[in-house]
Amino acid sequence: MDIATMAGLTDLSSVRANHTVQEIRETAELAKRHGFACAFALPAHIPLLVDLLRDRPDVKIGGTIGFPDGSATTRGKVAEARELVEMGANELDVVANITWLRSGMFERVEEDLRAVIAAAGGNLVKVILECHYLDDPQIVAGCEAAINAGAAFVKTGTGWTPTGATLHNTKLLVETAKGRCKVKASGGIRDLETFEAMRAIGVERFGLGVRSAIELLNSLA
Repeated sequence: MDIATMAGLTDLSSVRANHTVQEIRETAELAKRHGFACAFALPAHIPLLVDLLRDRPDVKIGGTIGFPDGSATTRGKVAEARELVEMGANELDVVANITWLRSGMFERVEEDLRAVIAAAGGNLVKVILECHYLDDPQIVAGCEAAINAGAAFVKTGTGWTPTGATLHNTKLLVETAKGRCKVKASGGIRDLETFEAMRAIGVERFGLGVRSAIELLNSLA
């Protein structure tokens, strides 16, 4: 795998609460230099990201909804989706309501996600299941809810939890989705071996924080 291939499969992000404006600038610069698929920032920083990437329409602008816990009201998530699109985001990653997933309230999860996806106005939406908190049946049910709601991707995590993407949960999502949506692995991917192994089982997009991405880029140089 070369740098161009890795970058083209990857969303680059600075979405932790302690990321600085300088790190968001570094994210945009790195995304432009290597042609990453998408660059993500938290909602308040989307205008800055749009400005930094104005000359690179091939690098998508990613915005987050319901970070990091997914427990905002549906109306709140819908409003967030609309505002992100108005600001210039064209890929949206929304956190599914973790409490509802863990409580077996899968119809509520689907309704919540369906409203957000409708509000996205045709822009690509990825649903984060935050697998760290879920058992396998909940992951499967959450994946089905996301597919039924119209998600383009299901995603393993926000990167805010102790664990994120594992070979087990990515394989479970790929097997559940059966091509009805794509799978994004995010959270804890630190080396090329893991990246390649997940790609081999069918993961089609990866999420890397800017520091992790720099480590992987250095290993490919």
